[in-house]
Amino acid sequence: MATLELTAENFETTINENPNVIIDFWAPWCAPCRGFAPSFEAASEKHTDFVFAKVNTEEQPNIAAAFNIRSIPTLMIFRDQIVIFSEAGAPPADAFHHLLDQALALDMDTVRKEIAEEQPAAPRG
Repeated sequence: MATLELTAENFETTINENPNVIIDFWAPWCAPCRGFAPSFEAASEKHTDFVFAKVNTEEQPNIAAAFNIRSIPTLMIFRDQIVIFSEAGAPPADAFHHLLDQALALDMDTVRKEIAEEQPAAPRG
């Protein structure tokens, strides 16, 4: 599967229209980013239940800023429009495949319940 280049124009649509999206925040000058790129591409062939996308932080600084990206590469996984994983670094291929399998195995009803429980209660008036 091809990797999608995310921009300000297609970011929101990509997240909203796909249940599983993994994003690689990268830059052309970043050696670890370039080193991880082949693993990211290879994983996109195996894990077809994900949309694999990349954000070039040099060309899309507003997206990087919106997600507080301070180090690259950073991987971020969205399930049902919820960020379930965000971590800087380039994992080894085996760990990356395991991470994707774990992301799919999450019970999203439980995740949504945990998020709701973390929200402050509305003041009573």
